[in-house]
Amino acid sequence: MTAASLSAKTFTLDGVEIGFERGQTVLQAATRAGSYIPHLCWHEEFPAHGSCRLCGVMVNGHMVCACTLQAVEGLVVQSNTDEINGQRKKLLQMLFIEGNHFCPSCEKSGNCLLQATAYAMGMEAPHFEEFYPDRPVDASHPDILLDFNRCILCALCVRASRDVDGKGVFAIGGRGISTRLLVNSESGALADTDMTLQDRAASICPVGVILPKRRGFAIPIGQRRFDLRPVSDQQPGEHQ
Repeated sequence: MTAASLSAKTFTLDGVEIGFERGQTVLQAATRAGSYIPHLCWHEEFPAHGSCRLCGVMVNGHMVCACTLQAVEGLVVQSNTDEINGQRKKLLQMLFIEGNHFCPSCEKSGNCLLQATAYAMGMEAPHFEEFYPDRPVDASHPDILLDFNRCILCALCVRASRDVDGKGVFAIGGRGISTRLLVNSESGALADTDMTLQDRAASICPVGVILPKRRGFAIPIGQRRFDLRPVSDQQPGEHQ
């Protein structure tokens, strides 16, 4: 046995030993080890946000977010159980009915993390009444379309624009059911910001809110990211 193996730290995830480095969360370590824990708002480029709650796991009889839970030697984590996956399906169903998600006509279909996660969780259909909210589409920008109907409030575009692009184009405003994604301009229109297609915020959306114009359906159905491999089989570094 080598010194490296003696110093290796592990926790168990559904009975499988997962190695981790100091400072890693359970979700970070699991993802790098190729073990899938469903998630939507977490992205490896940013600190954990913990807003979608989809990565909830059971530890010592309590549900905690795997994206914020620090990995600890000997930790026993349960993720892939009928009860936990059932809760995830309900969260996904609520996300679908809270917005307007028309997957067959959406150009993000096959590349959408929400859609792919719903498939992975075996979500047959929403079991709640649809909200059908009246949300705008912002086509004011010459190169970028915003379709707020698909927003899941993951805040990834907010963080990318602020922390990577240094522009602060987006923000989250409102409370409760009125919480929504906002554009930080006096008019509220994307055209009145300095956002470009080269910004990290332009490519980080896990659903179909932020789309480049004149590129729709460029990749044929059947050849898109989650058409080729399910989300549970994606490798580290294959985020948006």
